[in-house]
Amino acid sequence: MDDEQQQPGRQPDQGPLAGFTVGVTAARRADELTALLRRRGAAVQHAPALRIVPLADDGELLAATKELIDHVPDVVVATTAIGFRGWVEAADGWGLGEQLLDRLRGVELLARGPKVKGAVRATGLTEEWSPAGESMAEVLDRLLAEGVDGRRVAVQLHGEPLPGFVEALRAAGAEVVPVPVYRWMPPEDIGPVDRLLDAVVARAVDALTFTSAPAAASLLSRAEDRGLIGEVLAALGHDVLAACVGPVTALPLQARGVDTVQPERFRLGPLVQLLCQELPNRARALPVAGHRVEIRGHAVLVDGELKPVPPAGMSLLRTLARRPGWVVSRAELLRALPGSGRDEHAVETAMARLRTALGTPKLIQTVVKRGYRLALDPAADAKYADT
Repeated sequence: MDDEQQQPGRQPDQGPLAGFTVGVTAARRADELTALLRRRGAAVQHAPALRIVPLADDGELLAATKELIDHVPDVVVATTAIGFRGWVEAADGWGLGEQLLDRLRGVELLARGPKVKGAVRATGLTEEWSPAGESMAEVLDRLLAEGVDGRRVAVQLHGEPLPGFVEALRAAGAEVVPVPVYRWMPPEDIGPVDRLLDAVVARAVDALTFTSAPAAASLLSRAEDRGLIGEVLAALGHDVLAACVGPVTALPLQARGVDTVQPERFRLGPLVQLLCQELPNRARALPVAGHRVEIRGHAVLVDGELKPVPPAGMSLLRTLARRPGWVVSRAELLRALPGSGRDEHAVETAMARLRTALGTPKLIQTVVKRGYRLALDPAADAKYADT
């Protein structure tokens, strides 16, 4: 799915994310996340960093299921709703569904969060306990507190091995049986991921959203493969907001020194609401020629009216805004234009288009033989003099 820019006639009252571009790395529920973002005015660039491969035909899952039917565990930990449903559906396909459910009725069944609890109950089972905070750390604390020495604990996995969780149980004396319901694989088409990485480096996206730790790790791995990891981390460190659905998802980014934001509730809706707060707060707002100018990702708000701006124009405007009120030379502006070469006439052409897009020509002043400047209001000169 390619970028979709705001339509020129659309106004910011349609949503707080108008003028911003958000990258979506999710494979599962990407359509839902994209719809939520667009409903609030954002342009979206979708690049699934992974694909989820069901293991219904995988001998590993079949073997684990038979093992649990033949040797009933003491505890079963259901970690994700889609994973638990997938496990039961796969067992049904093998003719083992009823046997599996019969065995699970007699064990201590722990469900990580309300969605997992709903999936468990949809099969006719009842969980013994579910943590309020939906974290695996809470599940681990409960198991260790009640004691697992000599007990068999089956852990339903979902694309990742949960090494810290499993190792802690084994260290406490448990026999752990992993149940690998899904496997993460690289996307079949790596092109969208590469285009998203290029957009991150070029600061053509304002935020990246992550809904799983493997997706975050996969994106960083691809950046390393392409020799872009330093540039990607620099962008995420300053200009591109990394928004994660929860703390587990954020771990691969935080391990690289990237600061992330996360909603209090680990859901897509709160994640989008968080972006609605964070991105406008990060936008640069300046009093220019009697107008309020707010510089967003691919557009500008002039007195609250959205003005889509071509990429070259946004590059010029950001360069001028770094030193509002100060004259910026054509040579410096030329360096800000992507692929413009050495002809300063490219600056004049891009500047003319920028002024047309803004619809208020006096916002940018031409200083003869010197360059251009943002017409910062006199009252604001002192505030921005040292910018």
